Amino acid sequence: MQGIIFCGIQGSGKSTFYKQHFFNTHIRISMDLLRTRNRERQMLDLCLRTSARFVVDNTNPTREERHYYIAPALAARYELVCYYFRTELDVALSRNSLRSGKELIPEKGVKATWKKMQIPAFDEGYGRIFHINPADHTGFQQIEIFNTL
Repeated sequence: MQGIIFCGIQGSGKSTFYKQHFFNTHIRISMDLLRTRNRERQMLDLCLRTSARFVVDNTNPTREERHYYIAPALAARYELVCYYFRTELDVALSRNSLRSGKELIPEKGVKATWKKMQIPAFDEGYGRIFHINPADHTGFQQIEIFNTL
């Protein structure tokens, strides 16, 4: 059983990466889709009860926010993997500016998430951590980080 936690500012490519790599294998848990924490928690609980693979596709900038998903997943004996999207602020703002409607995040919102961002660490409970860098407008470079402790 695998749980994946995405971590990155708005416009960093998280949802695109999900569609390219996990759409056919993992359930997507996202506030953009579910709209309320209650629905999100219910979906997470359903995945854990049924041993379904899932991806949490939210910004998750702080350890505290990530712990909300990590604690119950570890209690259910899930293998946890983190994908940290290392996108520069100007790149994310540029990508965000191409959005429209509800998908367009106010610039101050993107900057606020950027300021809160804490780099994920193994002591949060992850078995594996990948840093994801944008390679071009449609691709990504994955770099696995190894636990040296």
